[in-house]
Amino acid sequence: MTLTVDFNNDQDKYEVRAAMRATVRKAIFNTLVSEGFEYDAEVSVTFTDDENIRELNKKYRNKDASTDVLSFPMYDDLSELDNAFGEISLGDIVISLETAARQGHSLYHSIYHEVAFLTVHSVLHLLGYDHEKSKEDEEDMFSRQKKIMEIMGY
Repeated sequence: MTLTVDFNNDQDKYEVRAAMRATVRKAIFNTLVSEGFEYDAEVSVTFTDDENIRELNKKYRNKDASTDVLSFPMYDDLSELDNAFGEISLGDIVISLETAARQGHSLYHSIYHEVAFLTVHSVLHLLGYDHEKSKEDEEDMFSRQKKIMEIMGY
């Protein structure tokens, strides 16, 4: 599997260094491998701030509040990929670095750790997992997150 990650930065509060991009790429790759995703993949990742993610959250989820990460999957059902070839665009991830920094600080870990966690969470959404459906779905998704974070050394 090859992975293409298209990065965008629409905030100026935190410098997005190569190490941050590498952390995100590693989180995406490890999540796809852990989930047995066998296709070449492309994911778009945008780093933003609380104000911008609040606007997106309001527009797309009808929630007038900032959040840490938003996922915009390309597919409702990955079984559509059964006969796919070439690079598959899985969708878009938007991460508020402001919120990631605050959450990381409150949990006594780095912004990199928090961004890795948010990326894993978001890629699972791109793959069709939804922790808001039921308690069982939540437990399944969170168990997968934990396993992938452990694989990554967090």
